[in-house]
Amino acid sequence: MTLSSLTLINQSFTNGHALDVGISHALLNAVAQRRIGPVFRIHQTKPVLAFGMADRLQRGYPAAVRVADAHGFEPVERLAGGRAAVFHEGTLAFSWASAQDEPRAGITERFELISGLLCDAFRALGVDARIGKIPGEYCPGRYSISVGGSTKVMGVGQRLVRGAAHIGGVIVVDGSERIRDVLIPVYRALEMDWDPRTTGALSDRALHVDLDNVTAAVTKQLARHFEVEFGSLPTDIVADAKVLSDDHVPRVA
Repeated sequence: MTLSSLTLINQSFTNGHALDVGISHALLNAVAQRRIGPVFRIHQTKPVLAFGMADRLQRGYPAAVRVADAHGFEPVERLAGGRAAVFHEGTLAFSWASAQDEPRAGITERFELISGLLCDAFRALGVDARIGKIPGEYCPGRYSISVGGSTKVMGVGQRLVRGAAHIGGVIVVDGSERIRDVLIPVYRALEMDWDPRTTGALSDRALHVDLDNVTAAVTKQLARHFEVEFGSLPTDIVADAKVLSDDHVPRVA
């Protein structure tokens, strides 16, 4: 992929987690409309359980939403594809919106770039990071990243619109047990099979790893592929996100 400029944003919000999804949605729209250039956002979150479209089609979806809420995880409906995934204070959410004349043509290239970039970042921290789906993982995907091929620590998905693409996901830095604790009953409600033993965190195998040095490692790898400029979210994007966030709040009885 050709080297180009990219704005890097590390900005979190605490007033409603559907707003974070709304921000990703607003950034994607703004990039598609060529109002702004490509943006990569990486930030810490509060406890969130993000459901995918396939989850919303399951008969157990309302029960899964209630289970997430009862466990202290705010349910939201994700922008990118995939199945139910967990975010909390020990995870990092990332999202990358880029202008694309033919977004469908570059799906594989974008997946390979982001997974390769993050895998290199984790390896620079001394983690035995590997790309590929592992048997029994939650929110399974070909471009997941695991530690040693046994425990998943990163999941990723894409969303395409006319003129742009969004790729985003979660990096589990710490607190893998919290993911297991909430996903066991949530996946049971969704009638999905998985192996909780495949859930992991970067710090499980590298005790020195924390949110700050993972963010720094990812930033360093981004700078190898792009001309990185640090920025913040424009006020009009945040305003758009507040409107769009309502689209990502589950509507269940």
